[in-house]
This record gives sequence, C-alpha cells and structure tokens, in this order.
Amino acid sequence: MTCADGRGAGRRRLRRALLLGPLLVLLLLGGAGPASAHAALRTTDPEDGAVLKSAPRVLTLTFTESVGLLDDSFRVLDPDGRRLRTGEPEHGPDGADTARVNLPEGLEQGTYTVAWRVVSADSHPVSGAFTFSVGKATVTASAAVITGPTEDPVTKALHTIARYLAYLAVALLIGTGTFVAVCRPSRVTVLHSLLRTSWWALLAATLVLLVLRAPYETGEGPLGAFDADGAVRTLTGRPGLVLLARLALLLAAGAYLLRLSRQRRRYGWTGAALAVGLVMTWAAGEHASAGIQVPVAMTSSALHLLATAVWLGGLAALLVTLYRADLSAEAVRRFSRLAFVSVTVLVVTGVYQSWRGLGGWDALADTTYGRLLAIKLMAVVVLLAAAAVSRRWTALQTTTAVDRAQTAVPAETAVRDKVTVGAGGSQPSAPEPPDEPSAPVPPAEETPDPAHRRSLRRSVLTEVAVGAAVLAVTTLLTSTLPGRAEAEAATAAPAVVGASVTDVPFDVGTPGGRGTVQITIDPARVGDNSIEALVYGSDGGVSTVPELRISFTHPAQDIGPLDAGLTDRGGYWGNSFLNLPVAGTWEMKVTVRTSDVDQISETRTITVH
Repeated sequence: MTCADGRGAGRRRLRRALLLGPLLVLLLLGGAGPASAHAALRTTDPEDGAVLKSAPRVLTLTFTESVGLLDDSFRVLDPDGRRLRTGEPEHGPDGADTARVNLPEGLEQGTYTVAWRVVSADSHPVSGAFTFSVGKATVTASAAVITGPTEDPVTKALHTIARYLAYLAVALLIGTGTFVAVCRPSRVTVLHSLLRTSWWALLAATLVLLVLRAPYETGEGPLGAFDADGAVRTLTGRPGLVLLARLALLLAAGAYLLRLSRQRRRYGWTGAALAVGLVMTWAAGEHASAGIQVPVAMTSSALHLLATAVWLGGLAALLVTLYRADLSAEAVRRFSRLAFVSVTVLVVTGVYQSWRGLGGWDALADTTYGRLLAIKLMAVVVLLAAAAVSRRWTALQTTTAVDRAQTAVPAETAVRDKVTVGAGGSQPSAPEPPDEPSAPVPPAEETPDPAHRRSLRRSVLTEVAVGAAVLAVTTLLTSTLPGRAEAEAATAAPAVVGASVTDVPFDVGTPGGRGTVQITIDPARVGDNSIEALVYGSDGGVSTVPELRISFTHPAQDIGPLDAGLTDRGGYWGNSFLNLPVAGTWEMKVTVRTSDVDQISETRTITVH
C-alpha cells in the first residue's frame, strides 16, 4: 500500500469516527421515553379527586421549585368537556413556587378536569392534570381531551437534537482551542477547520434552541415559533436571555478566532474567559440553576462542562492531528497531562453533582435519573480505561522516540568525522558533494514509532466514540427529573387515592339470572362519597333489575350496616352523598333482586382512606 493509500484509508476511518457521535445519540435518544423537568408538583388545591360541597373560586398548585407561567398554563374543562373562561395565571402569595388561577362563579355540579403546564426554573416545561368534583362525581368527557401527548413530538425531537449538538459543538470548540494553546502542535492549520466547524455548529444549534423555545414551552408544533406573543415571552424570559447571552459570547469568540488566525498568534487569557462564559450559560439554564446550594452547584456544573470540553474536545483535536498531520511526542505528552487534570476535575465535580441530583442511594435504581446516571458512570469507566491505554501508548511512543534519537546522533557524528579526517589521515579534505542533500535528523519528539502511533490512534478513536455516548446520556440527564426532586415531591404530596371500583358477580339460579354488578365509590375516602352501580347481564350488556341494595359495615368499629340509599337513575343506580365516617376495611353487602321472588346477596370488602 502506498503512503497516499494509507492516508486515504486513515481519512476514511476519521470520517467514520466523526459520524459515530450523531449515530450514537440517535440510537440513545430514539429509545428514550418522555423526560420530566426539575420542578415536581407538590400539592393541588382542591386536591386531586376531591368532591366539594361548594364550588371553589381559585385553583392553586404548589411545586418543589419556582416555576414560570405561560398564557395557557391552565385549561379547566367542565363535565361536558367544554373549556371554561378563567382568569390570568399568576403566582400565589406564597412565592414563585406556586401557580394559581381564578375560576368563574356558578360552577354546576359534576367533575371538572384541570390540565396545567408551567416552565421549571431550569428551563424545562412540566405538565399534568387532575380532577375535582362539585357536589357529586360524574362521568366526564374531559378525560378524552387530556389523554393525548402534552407536547408536540417533532418540536421535542428537534429541541433534543439541537441541545445535543450544542453540547458536542462547545466541547469541540473549547477542546480544540485548548489543545492548540497548551499542546502547541507544529501545524495548526489542520485544526482551524475544526474550530470553524464547531463554531458554526454551536451558532446554528443555539439559534434553533432560541427559535424553538416558545413552542417547546407550550407543547406546540414547530410553526408555533412564528407566534409573536411567544417570541416576546422567549426574549424576555430567563431561558431566552441565557440563549441570547450565549449568542453574544459566540459572536465575540468568532471575532477572536478570526483575529488570531490572521495574525497567527497563540490563544491566551481572552480565549479562556470566553470559554468560561460559554459554559456558564449552560450552568445558568440547567439543573444547577434550581434546587439546593445553587451558587456551589452552578460553579461545579461550569467546571464539569469545562473539563469535559477540554478532555473530549481535545481528544477530537488529537485524533484529527494524528490522522492529518505530524504530531510531536512532546505535544502528546502535554495533552496527556492536560487530560489527567481534566479527569480529576470531572471526578470531583461529578461526585458532587451525583449526590445533589440523587439525594440517596435508593434513587440510583428507583428513578429514571438514577438509572441514566448509572449508565453514564459505566460509560465514563470505559472512557477512563481507554484513556489509560492511550497514556500507555503515549509513554511507549515517547520512549521509542528518545531511543531512536540517541542512536541517530552518534551515527551522524561518525559520518562527519569520517568526512573530516579523509582517507589520508591528518589533513582535512573537502568532501565530495552528495548527489542529493541529506535530510536533517529530526529531534527526538518528531520521530514517533509508526506502530505506536497507529495504536494511539485506535485508543483515542475509542475515547472519542465513548465520549460521544457520554454527551448523549448527559443530554438526557439534563432534561430528566432528579431523584432528589422526585423523592421530595413524593414525600410532600399526600397520597392520591382514586375511585374504588368493585365487580360483584351474581347468580340467582334461574335462566337469565346471572350477571355482574360494577360498583364505583369515588373518592373512597372518609366523609361524603358518590356511589354508582351498573348491572350487566350474562351477555355483557347493561341490564335492568327491579331492585338493587348496597349496605356497608365496619366490623372493627362495630359500625353499620349503613344503607347506601341507591335510587334508580335510568340505566344505573346511584347516590351522591354516601357518608363513610371512618377509614379502614368495610364489608359491602350487595343484594340483587331479578324478579318478585328471585334475589341473591354477595359480600365484598373495600378500603376507605
């Protein structure tokens, strides 16, 4: 194989390696489920499933963190599924972690559905729904309205891809610049194209995130970006201001890179300040900006991303240089030391961020955030193993280069002495000019062993591939509810108890005397409940019976039997005010009469909370 063929094959391998990152993220993100945001719902007033004697005038939601409100943060649907006209959403008197809205007067009896959507402090939207009833619980058409997706899948997918590309681009931009400044490769022209590509990619990804911000918050399709009110909200809200700051820093970084490339100067403190400013925009817009210990968390997050960029972006620059240009062993040694410092910072900040996000060891296995973090930790272990292999090849390459230089220098001296002394002995004679000029012997660091160089390429390629996967998991982590917030919400929120549904089969022993009674008690709590009973025949269709009676007994408290007071409501039997005075296990006796002489009683137990 010729040298040109070797270089061509190397370039093809490099292109495949650089394409591996996007492929990995598509595989990882394609199988990911919906992600939650940092803020979690703590309580609702009225409570979910509550049956109220009088209509409320205000709805109030309380969250674990501060939230931002949208024009459409509340959608309240009446029992027929029609949307009510409500007031403007606002924060409650208790602070920015509450959201409230005024309801119209004169709400009719029935079950109401509340669909809500807010933006958490770390810029991710969070949504949900709950129900409450006035007077009695009814079968509502609202459920069909809220069962669909809460956000447009196209907008979500585009936003997620843009966030990943932003992570990838900032790592390449900062890492390549640091590699040039610290490692000082002899040829930097080959890295200028990588710097330009990463700068343009980060600029494009940031613009996409800014344009999609409004529809991402509201859950609309991408065309929602053209809404004027949404654009104003984006440009005046904190997430939008963070993205605008990133754009300003990018423009300054572009001017700085252009000036340096024209003047052929090294990167200095101005570049370092711009790098720190860029990573701070991530710290200000992600999980670190909300929760506990915000100043420490933002500092740790910025250092973590900066170390990631220096390490993984520097690896990409090293890989490009290994394939496209000569690289001294001294430059490789410098990057090895730089990578060691970066890994140390990553470990320290990573331990702190894991503790802050998890809150406890149980969350590592019991929450989505914990499982993603475990995947990331395993990938980092693989990455560190590949880095250890790279350090070994770096040491071997350097040692071989020094040994070759030490053998090359005496040989050059012997040739010079031979030419000086000449065949006659004592008098020097002019040497014959060689047919071709002799190439100077390169210094030790410029003569790496080809075998070690190929091995170093392979190990660095592995690091780049695994690093792309780590960035993909990091993208998912930043949009997933941390385990600490999930545990806090579960502890603070009261247990949500839904309706109790019990099927009671019966058979009176006569033709057509078989069937099932389906009994629904809502909300199955102490106090007033609504009870509805449907009788199904043996063919599975709704059946009518002359009489249906249900009574309740609490043996432990010696209460009952309490008659449910059912009345025939034309197709079903019911009562809106069944009072069950104490919690615990109740015996429910169901008596079905199918004719003047045929009836049967069955007993089941239910739990009242």
